[in-house]
Amino acid sequence: MRLFYLFLLILFVPTISFGDDCLGYKLTPKINIKNPSWEKSVVQPLQQMDILHGEVIATMVDNYEITTDITSIEDGFCVALKNVDAVIGYSDFLVQIDISHKPDSCSYNAILQHEDEHIRAYLSIIDDNADLLKQSVMSAADSITPIFVKNQQDIESAIDKINEKIQNHPDIILLKQRIKAEEEIRNKHVDQNDTGENLKKCLI
Repeated sequence: MRLFYLFLLILFVPTISFGDDCLGYKLTPKINIKNPSWEKSVVQPLQQMDILHGEVIATMVDNYEITTDITSIEDGFCVALKNVDAVIGYSDFLVQIDISHKPDSCSYNAILQHEDEHIRAYLSIIDDNADLLKQSVMSAADSITPIFVKNQQDIESAIDKINEKIQNHPDIILLKQRIKAEEEIRNKHVDQNDTGENLKKCLI
């Protein structure tokens, strides 16, 4: 039994040593966050919609492009996170208006105006949480320790692993959950503040 424990010790100590060797190459990552440019498309489904008049489908993106610093050491390479260029926000808004409203008619324009309010609500979420976005990405990036790889061909997989760690960091997950909650709250607020008078005038 003693020989077995000794074997395990010999087996794992070199791996731990390699990892420790890379800790000295940890950097403080630089963070750059941009909002994506967005587009709005307006369509009318051929079939009558289940909802009353219209809706907005928003596409949320969070992409992380990372830059790493590769250091050659005696036994392999240390891959350290250097920069994170993040794109977070809404890239597309698809506005659907029921086919019963003719394009450019009074009711069509009234519905479009209401859906535009929803789009502004979505965009305000990103603007109002700009500081939280930066803090969350900084926290996730700063938690990443350099990864040791023995072979140069393994560097790319280490970079992918770093990117995956950022996206799965608890602060990033909580950020996405907060954005989803804000979407529901702000969209309800838009609907509650719309008396429907503009559309009623068109239908009289």
